[in-house]
Amino acid sequence: MAAISERDDALRVVLAAVAPGTTLRDGLERILRGNTGALIVLGNDRVVEAMSTGGFPIDIEFAATRLRELAKMDGAVVLSSDGNRIVRAGTHLMPDPAIPTEESGTRHRTAQRVAQQTGFPVISVSQSMKIISLYVGARRYVLENSASLLSRANQAVATLERYKSRLDEVSNTLSALEIEDLVTVRDATSVCQRLEMVRRISDEITSYVVELGTDGRLLALQVEELIAGVDSDRELIVRDYLPSGKRSRSVEQALEELGQLSATELLDPLNVARALGYGASPEALDLSVSPRGYRLLSRVPRLPNLVLARIVEHFGGLQKVLAATVDELQNVEGVGDARARSVREALSRLADASIIERYS
Repeated sequence: MAAISERDDALRVVLAAVAPGTTLRDGLERILRGNTGALIVLGNDRVVEAMSTGGFPIDIEFAATRLRELAKMDGAVVLSSDGNRIVRAGTHLMPDPAIPTEESGTRHRTAQRVAQQTGFPVISVSQSMKIISLYVGARRYVLENSASLLSRANQAVATLERYKSRLDEVSNTLSALEIEDLVTVRDATSVCQRLEMVRRISDEITSYVVELGTDGRLLALQVEELIAGVDSDRELIVRDYLPSGKRSRSVEQALEELGQLSATELLDPLNVARALGYGASPEALDLSVSPRGYRLLSRVPRLPNLVLARIVEHFGGLQKVLAATVDELQNVEGVGDARARSVREALSRLADASIIERYS
């Protein structure tokens, strides 16, 4: 099954509502174990009421056991929009038959049409196939059991660990090249490429975490530890290497274009370079570039972002920052004597560590 798109927020909300550990998921599991089917609408308004015939209104507090018992009857169960109350049971839903659906079974066809017509998520439990299907708009998503999801999620975490290890390598190499002022566009795009790959894998795992609910807590902690700082590094490296000039794109535009690259396009450094604004010719990758210094200065302990930006703006480039004395650093607004010495010492340590690691 394809991973949930980062932008598919509506589906993620529904998956969180039916994740293991929730009372709604408990009720769905009870229905499966009882070898019965069900049709459940997660919301109620005039549109739902207009297409509901028969059955009876009950308006009682939701409970997994109640859902299980009501599912034994023919007809659909309608819940309140927050899922806290059972509004109707045993009702027959009659959505617009003109709404297109690719489903073949009566229950699934009704579920998909109701989801599209009302805008509310609809759950269909198949008695014969033993599966739970979610319908959000025209989309259908089949829930998997926790064991299968955990297996796939753990494989994704192993992949994330490998990609993060490679990202650390190219990032450290870039830092050494920055200090020696030997960076090319290819070096910068290599780090951008790896940062984007790591972000995408972490987003895929996040979708598993949402669907796993309480079963995904340890997984969430692993991912959080692995990707700490990745989002900020994506922005910082773009700030460092965006070409200057009136026609230069903004940081937001560059990040959006990087995010829109397909997995195949992302593998080509030329596409990454184009997203940053360097053109699409192969020669662009070998152009020498100098960073502004955002990424390296972000590694200085206890340096506020506002002061960091002022330092970069004052000196105009990383090489000038590295060459600045304590007195020169004090000329920057917000940098006193203590902070100037702290920045100077931190940059010296970073420079020494990067060079030693590069040539060791």
